[in-house]
Amino acid sequence: MTIRSNRDHAQHYRPRMTCLKKVEALVVEMQDAKSGVPASEQKLTITAIPHVMTGQDILAWIANKMKMDANEAQALGTMLVAYGYIYPLQNHKKLVLQPDGSFFRFQTPYFWPVQKYQAEDIDYAIYLAKRNMRKKGSLEVYEQERYNEFHKWLNPKWDFIVLQATEQYRANKQRQKADRVVFDCQERAYWIVQRPPPRAHSALDCMNRLVDPNDEKRTYDHYRRNTIYLMQAMARSRVKSTVSLGALVKYINTYKNHDPFLAPCAPSNPWLSEDDTYWEINLPTVEVPTKMRVERWSFSLMDLFNDPRGRKDFKLFLKKEFSGENMAFWEAAEDMVWGSAASMADQSQTIFKTFLAPGAPRWINIDGRTMGLTVKGLDHPHRYVLDAAQTHVFLLMKKDTFFRYLKSPVYKDMQKKAIVPALHNYNDAQVEANAKNRRPGTDPILIWQQMDTERKAADLAGKPVDISSIKNKIDRK
Repeated sequence: MTIRSNRDHAQHYRPRMTCLKKVEALVVEMQDAKSGVPASEQKLTITAIPHVMTGQDILAWIANKMKMDANEAQALGTMLVAYGYIYPLQNHKKLVLQPDGSFFRFQTPYFWPVQKYQAEDIDYAIYLAKRNMRKKGSLEVYEQERYNEFHKWLNPKWDFIVLQATEQYRANKQRQKADRVVFDCQERAYWIVQRPPPRAHSALDCMNRLVDPNDEKRTYDHYRRNTIYLMQAMARSRVKSTVSLGALVKYINTYKNHDPFLAPCAPSNPWLSEDDTYWEINLPTVEVPTKMRVERWSFSLMDLFNDPRGRKDFKLFLKKEFSGENMAFWEAAEDMVWGSAASMADQSQTIFKTFLAPGAPRWINIDGRTMGLTVKGLDHPHRYVLDAAQTHVFLLMKKDTFFRYLKSPVYKDMQKKAIVPALHNYNDAQVEANAKNRRPGTDPILIWQQMDTERKAADLAGKPVDISSIKNKIDRK
């Protein structure tokens, strides 16, 4: 039988001695009776607990000893709590060192993470069974779920687990009340470190190693592979930091005016002004787009393709150039990627007959190797069978057609016709009036679906898409 666990006990090398030995030395120094952290007896509810420290005393000692400011001392103290060297007496759910009068104690060295033994599932199951007896079923939600899982996984050993939990519970009841409270807090803090709650990160996970560097045998093959790797790394082209930073600055300067988070929306932000003019003038296939929208088409070919209105304008240019087959093939490949699996065979046959077959009506000009791979892949079509040909066609349009489009009268005329909306300056009363007169919105998904249907019908009929009629139809529904 395989005992499941949330950690791999066999594959990880887990001594952690290199860094934790230094932490252990610091904790030992903190426990010094003369120069360590001041500790005293404190009352927790009605029980007197010895050797108790406060969070502010621990932070003051760390800041004075390590010569660091309060934030650094807070980070180091929280690390000691997260690793399990210090545990809280009150708030067990958060392993954070509070900079106030919260009570803390040093964990016994038996529970320190430098110990080489691994926290096993059987030990955790015994702990949960013991807590279930003591609390009479009032475990945390995640602890109850794990308790039920252990009962299912470790069913053949469950009698042994219950027997061990009963003996430990009976032995714990014979201790004095103060010792019993201290041991319960120690044990609970240990298991929170070793088995953190869901969506919580354990500080010990980042210290695991896959191999022991001291036990690795240095063979001839190891050095040969290391030499090949270093030679390849040296031959790899590098970009200077000044060049890469310059490219980043250029990108930010190009797109910053088109980012609604960095630049104001023109004419106004509809979420603040309750005026949906911004959405109206930026519909996907509006007849006359805004000037900023037309400007963004010139940034890259992908920005042009991502805008349905820009793609429509680009198609008009290709139609005048008698070279619309590349764009049609690119769109057919996109439809195949995002289309349904049931229509994939029919789509592949249509694409082959239209663009790839010898003597096809809209034959595309790609190299022979790409053509052979694409035609061979269409025998067993899948979503990405046209990737190579689509990339080749895209690069052709990017290197030649795109720059000719930017210099064409089609794009220049669109720049002249593009609108520049005037900014709205609404006061509070006008915003409230806009909210009262606000029209019910239309689901964007319905608009896009209706537009897609109308676009395909218009392509077949050779007519433009009327976006206003589409919205009116949906509003009436």
